[in-house]
Amino acid sequence: METRTEHDTLGTIEVDRSKFWGAQTQRSLENFPIGTEKMPEQLIRAFIILKRSAAIANYQLKNLTRLKKEAIVYACDYVLKHGLIEHFPLVVWQTGSGTQTNMNVNEVLAYIGNQFLTDNNHAERLHPNDDLNHSQSSNDTFPTAMHIASVLTIETELLPALAEINGTLTEQMKKYHDLIKIGRTHLQDATPITFGQEISGWQHMIEKIEQMLTEDLNYLRELAIGGTAVGTGLNAHSQFSDLVVREISALTKTQFDSAKNKFHALTSHDQLVRTHGTLKALAADLMKIANDVRWLASGPRAGLGEIELPTNEPGSSIMPGKVNPTQAEALTMVTVQVMGNDTTIGIAASQGNFELNVYKPVIIYNFLQSVHLLADGIRSFNQRCLIGMKPNADVMKRDLNASLMLVTALSPKLGYDRASQIAKKAYQDNQTLKEACLELKFLTEEAFDQLIDPAKMIQPSD
Repeated sequence: METRTEHDTLGTIEVDRSKFWGAQTQRSLENFPIGTEKMPEQLIRAFIILKRSAAIANYQLKNLTRLKKEAIVYACDYVLKHGLIEHFPLVVWQTGSGTQTNMNVNEVLAYIGNQFLTDNNHAERLHPNDDLNHSQSSNDTFPTAMHIASVLTIETELLPALAEINGTLTEQMKKYHDLIKIGRTHLQDATPITFGQEISGWQHMIEKIEQMLTEDLNYLRELAIGGTAVGTGLNAHSQFSDLVVREISALTKTQFDSAKNKFHALTSHDQLVRTHGTLKALAADLMKIANDVRWLASGPRAGLGEIELPTNEPGSSIMPGKVNPTQAEALTMVTVQVMGNDTTIGIAASQGNFELNVYKPVIIYNFLQSVHLLADGIRSFNQRCLIGMKPNADVMKRDLNASLMLVTALSPKLGYDRASQIAKKAYQDNQTLKEACLELKFLTEEAFDQLIDPAKMIQPSD
């Protein structure tokens, strides 16, 4: 490996000549050989957006020359276009403020910007700290990037996925509005519902989560930039924060705001905790939907068998012809991972000591992982399972007619005790409800038929 010599305040260090980072990134690589979890690409892109906006703001405030501003903007645009993720190699398990990642971004942008200046025969050069980090601290840039990445990832990945599954469930809810089946509580037979009504419960879960996430985003739009080291704004112009936030909003085409209290923005991550709480609620809802689907599809002969799922791949390496609810299983594994991430985020966010929380990298790593997994899991479950899901109307009708809980419709006429007596007799003597009722002489056949009508039992009546 060919190397070049880089310098920082600790001295010199050798860096792979093919890489764009500098001395501080190299020291982090060598000092934190922990795990394989890298800083998320969405966080790096958020940092680039921030650095581009900060350069423009510093230029407007006459804290940066026009040429240096242009070099930084060029470098940022270059990374946003090409990705260059191989030049951002740092692991999550580093300093809790994310200082090394902030400097990794500064060093890479300075390297690219200096190439731009050299190629255009300019003598000026960018410094990772003096220019790329002007008016900034890792303590305010990292939480700013956390919020930018969170908002953009939810808006571009998760909300569209929720809209897709919501559309599927809404369509099926309407399609099977009149298909009556037996309801179940405690995994036991209950009174009738329609399949459309059952699906409507799933659909409303998704709809409510969409509303909750939209509200959560309002809090995540607050950015810490301008607080610098401890929230006082030392070394930053009083207008710097507002100018940066304005540029970020314009570049991302989504609204961001300057946090009103920078001391809070540096030491507390309650907005991320709240939003991830909604992600956990979504995970709980998805667990319920996926479990309902695989229960209803169980069988096909020794289970409920009320619905049929698409056949995507062989279900067993030893049992020929077996088909398993694999998409439901994958989604439920996603949900338990998200629930685990929520525990990590909650504990990490509780560790803000004085003016800084130093668990930022693990918070954003788990947060973004949850968003990615939920978005991907929802899309896969929707496309490969829900869209092709079909009810088995014959099985639904058979189970409905055999259910003893239809007797509930007799309670207003006969009272709870006598209705219960009918159900017990039918069960013990292996009879239908009608046979038991007629033997007990509680009702005539005509009266029984008028009361036991599943179509009249799926909604309130007068």
